Amino acid sequence: MQFNFVTLFPNIIDGYFSDSILKRAVDNGYIKLNYYNPRDLSLNKHNKVDDTIVGGGAGMLMSMQPLADTIEKIKSKEPNTKVIFLTPVAKRFNQKDAKSLSKEESITLICGRYEGFDERAIEIYADEVYSIGDFILTGGELGAMVICDAVARNIPNVLGNSNSLSEESFENELLEAPSFTKPNFYKESGVISEFLKGNHSKIASIKLKLSLFKTKYFRPDIYSKVKADYEK
Repeated sequence: MQFNFVTLFPNIIDGYFSDSILKRAVDNGYIKLNYYNPRDLSLNKHNKVDDTIVGGGAGMLMSMQPLADTIEKIKSKEPNTKVIFLTPVAKRFNQKDAKSLSKEESITLICGRYEGFDERAIEIYADEVYSIGDFILTGGELGAMVICDAVARNIPNVLGNSNSLSEESFENELLEAPSFTKPNFYKESGVISEFLKGNHSKIASIKLKLSLFKTKYFRPDIYSKVKADYEK
């Protein structure tokens, strides 16, 4: 899959792909990365990419011309790329979105700066608009990396063991059950004894109960939506 990042600061993003699973995914050709800086297409003699807000307001907005021309340049090469804007004024990105996007051939992630985007850019070009949470960041680069990571790991072969996906949080709409490793006892704290007996049916039942307990405690909003399915 092709990931295009539209950003004023490509170096912030590039380093994230220099190690571990995503580096191997790039090296093996499972994902490809391109960076597009709107400053490179600015018609302003100082390569300016921001301007004041019409009607007043604090801060500056990314200007239409360099951003629009950058998106047009990408779409001229990849007409079917899915254009995604990152902004706190949007739907919350989730695991279902990540799995759906992993089936695309190309995704273009638009990283905001300053006070955000001229709304017309979103109206004209956005296929999707996502937020990664109810908080404000200094730029959209972190959000773009979050989405890229979440999407990439759902692409075949990116994870070494595809079974890893089936047991993760949100795959069955619940938080993942606790996991343990050796030693079986550490500072008087032990692994759940049933996990050591090899009865996989019993282990699965216990893990489901623990998932329900965790979800109910940490994410009651999710639990309220799915509890009926598990109380039958």
